[in-house]
Amino acid sequence: QVQLVSSGGGLVQAGGSLRLSCVGSGSTFRTYVLGWFRQAPGKGREFVAVINWSGSMTYLEDPLKGRFTVSRDNAKNTVYLQMNNLKPEDTAVYYCAAKQALPPTNVATMRTSVHYDYWGQGTQVTVSS
Repeated sequence: QVQLVSSGGGLVQAGGSLRLSCVGSGSTFRTYVLGWFRQAPGKGREFVAVINWSGSMTYLEDPLKGRFTVSRDNAKNTVYLQMNNLKPEDTAVYYCAAKQALPPTNVATMRTSVHYDYWGQGTQVTVSS
């Protein structure tokens, strides 16, 4: 079991950047595949990114490639979402999620919320125009 605590959200102007962090508890953090999702007001939860155990494989939704990157530091039990050139449509609550899985799981297939067992509390990102 892992507990996730996310942070780093805030209010930023369009074109700005934010880096979200999500810290996991326990000594088995490196055995979890980690994902990021977001939920805008009145909309469903949307997949953003996923990263495998070592950080060697990542997958992001096509519209976000080039602006968002996902990374992790297993020594710090932390996964990051770097968001650049933010747009008002990026405004949402961002959630990190975890699924304990073993290689050779193809993390690119883990793009829906049902794949994940553990969730952080969410952090609000607001982008003003």
